Amino acid sequence: MDFAITEEERHILLADARESIAAALEKRSPSYRRGPAAEGSALAKNCGAFVTLHIETAQGRRLRGCIGRMTAAEALEQTVRTMAAEAAFSDPRFPPLSRDELERCHIEISALSPMEPCPDPRTVQVGVHGLYLIRRGRAGVLLPQVPVEQGWDRDEYLDYICVKAGLPPHSYDAPDAKLYTFTAVVFGEA
Repeated sequence: MDFAITEEERHILLADARESIAAALEKRSPSYRRGPAAEGSALAKNCGAFVTLHIETAQGRRLRGCIGRMTAAEALEQTVRTMAAEAAFSDPRFPPLSRDELERCHIEISALSPMEPCPDPRTVQVGVHGLYLIRRGRAGVLLPQVPVEQGWDRDEYLDYICVKAGLPPHSYDAPDAKLYTFTAVVFGEA
């Protein structure tokens, strides 16, 4: 990625994400602790980001929502604020988050580098590259941490990006397929 995110900036983004969700639950305007980020700060850079929510249950930690943008026309801090609320209340796989659940939620943020075409799928590095596949009007994305969490090797990872896009395995090799890679700075609450 072409920029670093300091520890202080990570804390700010995580606090903003949590505040965005809490404010929506409490039906009030968010109360962020400072004004817009200074020029040159990672918070002020336009880049894509995903916000992932995991919830602690009796059976362990499970996914509770994940929504993001591959690219953004607004500052990272605003993208994270927006995606946090979307992950909590608009992920179609889950009902809207409740106030109870917020206390048990762990927030993870993935700030994305620009996407690059991947002409050779054998160059994909598990745990380093995220994947974005487009073919025949379908698209799918997997963040770099997903294959590590799932224990997939490169071939499984490439097949799962096809499945995520609603395509048969090995579709990434089709002449009309467009495969892209990206990296991410991934961090979350302790």
